[in-house]
Amino acid sequence: MLLPSRTAVLNQMYDQREFDVKKIMAELKPQYGHEKQFNEKLYLEHLMALEANGLVELTNYCLDEQGELLMSYTITEEGRTTVEKYIDKTYRLV
Repeated sequence: MLLPSRTAVLNQMYDQREFDVKKIMAELKPQYGHEKQFNEKLYLEHLMALEANGLVELTNYCLDEQGELLMSYTITEEGRTTVEKYIDKTYRLV
């Protein structure tokens, strides 16, 4: 059984690493890559929704080699608390 994708994004960030949408998708691809909803637009929406709820924060932004905006996020203390409270330890990466 898999976590809902937005929850999986937050869970993936639990260990405080900085992620952009491409890094998140690369790490989640083995579990979620077969899903129709596994696309950059939706996963960027996941990150932005988590940011709007105070669970992650924007830490950096720049242009990648193709000139596309790349935004990097890290989990907040509230996000860590949320993972600890709502995600069973069997799903946690750390």
